[in-house]
Amino acid sequence: MMEIEVDIIEFRIPTENNKTLFVWDILPEYSEAHIYEAVWNIFSAFGALYLVKVSPNATLAQPGFYAMVKFYSAAHASKAQRATDRTCLFQRSPVKVRLSTKVNPSFGINPRPLSHARCQELANHYLGFNGWSTHILTMKDFSSCSAPGGAGLDALLRGQSEATGSQELYLKYGCVVELTLPQHGASCRGIGVTEEPLDGDDRPEVVLLKRGKLQKWARDKAVVNAFERVMLIVLGNGKVAVECRSDPDEVFPDDEEEGTLKVNDIPWSEYEGGEEEEEDLTWDLSLHVTD
Repeated sequence: MMEIEVDIIEFRIPTENNKTLFVWDILPEYSEAHIYEAVWNIFSAFGALYLVKVSPNATLAQPGFYAMVKFYSAAHASKAQRATDRTCLFQRSPVKVRLSTKVNPSFGINPRPLSHARCQELANHYLGFNGWSTHILTMKDFSSCSAPGGAGLDALLRGQSEATGSQELYLKYGCVVELTLPQHGASCRGIGVTEEPLDGDDRPEVVLLKRGKLQKWARDKAVVNAFERVMLIVLGNGKVAVECRSDPDEVFPDDEEEGTLKVNDIPWSEYEGGEEEEEDLTWDLSLHVTD
């Protein structure tokens, strides 16, 4: 009976050792930028990459570089390791390519979700550009300065409303989006919340810019939250199946309650750390390798 290779891919930062390759014995013949591009082009041919990092060897070691390559798929990482180890790749002498074996404390048990841009890249790679879509179900304003009775934001900022008194003013938005995967007959919803304090000296046009920025961030975070519920099941023959998970404790607006959004008190810190923070992860690249 033939065994079918199956790989599970989630929309989270890959932290597993079996998805991480280290490349040694890179000669100092090319610039770091040239090596980065060469490593990315070679290994991306085996599957979608999350990260490539190139660094110079330690001061006491021989001149040269080493690289770390992180795949989303363990199967793709393993295939790439077998195909590239002890080959010359882009230089005149062979390199060593090994799967990571070091236990790194920075690789947490609960990896963080991918950024909005990375979610799109991964979805496009496995599902195709037309294989998924999102649309906003609800965008709700929870700002402290959204007072009832028609009292506008401008009036509050100019001190023409006594409703808030000395209360701190802030903008806060909640968004619910629906992610649809039409080729797989699946869909799921995600929620995103963003907030930002307001300065009483902010001009109306500045506040409008902040509103637009926060609404976009709320939408992006909702899309990320929806992708967190998606598992891609990749078969050895390249076919992809999709499973969407649901959280029974989460409350989303019903279709007949359009415009309504019920949001628990969600701390801003839960949704902080966007694309910049993904790239600033500290990587411990020290690893003992034996032949």
